[in-house]
Amino acid sequence: MTADAAALARALASGAPLTWVLTGDSITQGLVHTQGGRTYAEHLHEIVRGELGRVHDVVIDTAISGWRIVQLLDDFDRRVATWRPQVVTLMIGTNDCSDEGAFPVITPDEFAASLTEFVRRVRELGAIPVLQTPPAVDVPNAPERGRIAAFAQAVRDVAAAEDAMLVDQFARFAELGNGGVPWGLMNDPFHPNATGHQALALEIAETLGLDPVASRVLPKLRADIAAGRLN
Repeated sequence: MTADAAALARALASGAPLTWVLTGDSITQGLVHTQGGRTYAEHLHEIVRGELGRVHDVVIDTAISGWRIVQLLDDFDRRVATWRPQVVTLMIGTNDCSDEGAFPVITPDEFAASLTEFVRRVRELGAIPVLQTPPAVDVPNAPERGRIAAFAQAVRDVAAAEDAMLVDQFARFAELGNGGVPWGLMNDPFHPNATGHQALALEIAETLGLDPVASRVLPKLRADIAAGRLN
């Protein structure tokens, strides 16, 4: 268990109100591709404030579609600091790995350096950083994002180097897709659908130890993921 995982467990046990900030790109923002279903941030909200009974906690989604880590760093105060969080989750990399578009092409090492700066800033706030790898990409139909695996590995490397909590969504989606893309969890080549967001929510809940007694949500997530899992 990392020191951050132990700190989160103590914070949850203490009963003191927590502010959770979830940030990143369009996958965390969660619009359009869930087609009216809940996003993983919304599932997490139900687990934390509903099933765990932490009614004084606040769960805030500040992600913006199309964003990269450099934009999050430039707007760190609004996206993260202004909310005075105790827990900050970041899922980023799906846009950073692209070699098309208006932004300069960056290397995984440059991406990792920015992630490390993000973790440092979160810790300066006294908050716990939680890094998430981005989920799978259908590379043949999104060739501009063909470097996604290297960027997911960069997230893992930063989490290890900084002793930060890691939710490895990329590995989980690969597992659900039998080594490929889990088609039943995707709305397009790189955006999860509503069932995909259930998979994201379940992975983060299990990794963070959010396991409500007699939960109705977690079994429902598991059942829907199993039903929707196609490859």
